[in-house]
Amino acid sequence: MADSTRHFYRSRLLPAKSDSSVLRATEPAGLNAAVPVAEPLRAASFRDPGGRVIRSGGRILRFVVPEAVAELRSVLAHPVPRRLVEAGRVVRSRELSIWEAAEYTRDPAFRSIVRNCSDGAIFEHEAIPFPTYPYEWSPEMLHAAGLLTIDMALELLGAGLGLKDATPYNVLFRGPDPVFVDLLSFERRRSDDPTWLPCAQFLRTFLFPLLLDRTGTADIAEIFLARRDGITVLETFGRLSLARKLSPRCLFTVTMPALLSGAAESKHRSLYRSRSVQDPDRAAFVLTALLRSLRRRIVVLEPKGGRKSRWSAYMAETGNNYSAEAMEKKELFVRDFIRQQQPARVLDVGCNTGRFSFIAAEGGSDVVAIDSDPVVAGEVWRAARKRGLRVLPMVQDICRPSAATGWRNTECPSFLERASGAFDAVFFLAVIHHMLVSERVPLDEVIGLAAQLTTTHAIVEFVSPSDSMFQRLARGRDELHSGLTTAVFEDVCAERFRVLEKLPLPGGTRFLYHLRKRQ
Repeated sequence: MADSTRHFYRSRLLPAKSDSSVLRATEPAGLNAAVPVAEPLRAASFRDPGGRVIRSGGRILRFVVPEAVAELRSVLAHPVPRRLVEAGRVVRSRELSIWEAAEYTRDPAFRSIVRNCSDGAIFEHEAIPFPTYPYEWSPEMLHAAGLLTIDMALELLGAGLGLKDATPYNVLFRGPDPVFVDLLSFERRRSDDPTWLPCAQFLRTFLFPLLLDRTGTADIAEIFLARRDGITVLETFGRLSLARKLSPRCLFTVTMPALLSGAAESKHRSLYRSRSVQDPDRAAFVLTALLRSLRRRIVVLEPKGGRKSRWSAYMAETGNNYSAEAMEKKELFVRDFIRQQQPARVLDVGCNTGRFSFIAAEGGSDVVAIDSDPVVAGEVWRAARKRGLRVLPMVQDICRPSAATGWRNTECPSFLERASGAFDAVFFLAVIHHMLVSERVPLDEVIGLAAQLTTTHAIVEFVSPSDSMFQRLARGRDELHSGLTTAVFEDVCAERFRVLEKLPLPGGTRFLYHLRKRQ
């Protein structure tokens, strides 16, 4: 079943020296010691009948029901899943010892979450630094998650294993790299079965959304915010033009299945019935051919680099309000801050093409880089992946952050729930004037948000109303912001921050501030 675990995991990783996907501890010690049960337990998933994911403080635990324990242990001990773990493509895990597990199974809160079933096993998962959801991804990230899923299915097939489902909710990102996190999705497959039941789900949640994004008829956020399990073939068909419906790319993937869907629906009882053939080699051949076909279809939908949007070329434009000298001073200011303060976790708000996110990552920080423009977020992902930098891009409008979604609004926490207090430093570079003017967010609210997100530092760029970009945004309503000065800005900041450094940039309309949060 799809694992909807999407809670903020603090950076408490399993031992890096481990070479096994499952570590059987014999006695509690160090990291293996259970968190005191006085810490609140929180259910993080409930859809999988094979188990439940529970957050305990900074630890992520998976309770596995007795009926599923033996198969999970067997699968994780197999060389192929172990290889996937060692390559970083599958989340690292270990099974708690009986001493550690007892600390939880005796707790009434834990027993309530697992419905009083305490005879199973408990596994602890590696802490992925910051969880994201498909509706916060660029098309490049959805494509990477889809390739990871189909490539894993192909590798597992050769080992007599398979995936029960194929959904992007089974994937998190460690920096720019996709990581498969739903261990209970692994299963042993019947050697005589030529079917792959998750095929339709793979189409709905990966291939069709990428196809519609490529054609410009829908974006990723629109699809996944409205539909937990992607978009159907009939909905996809309805959004395509006649020319696209008849194109080679869509004809056999969308058009023919949509036209034949009525006949298929009349046989729905047999569609998902297990099948068997007498020759296991033939079954493997048929299934391999299907998976390779799906892989070819998703490969051709890889988003193209160099796409254009309103903000994709901003940093390269001659009228971007920065001279070469000003940009050099701005970069030096950020580099000096990273070198001196060495923040472990940085949030870059309005990252654009990621120039300052990459400076922070090169200095050793784990960076979450957010921007409302999917095109620039995609370019940040490409660059981070190519350069091997720990930068996680997200499509996120800070003025309209992702809300909590899912069943009872508990499956997918809001962006602010995940991000509040999760960063040692937050960057608001060349962004707050957009919030003040375009979104009409009061300055004290902007500074309050910065204080909410960071534990210690904030790097903020103040843009005065005399700046040409500010005036472009104001569109003749300059009088609304005529009283906004650096003195006013500093006075508003003073309630929550101390000004440690102030740097006027050449041109006289922009100022960089290093703020430290008051405790």
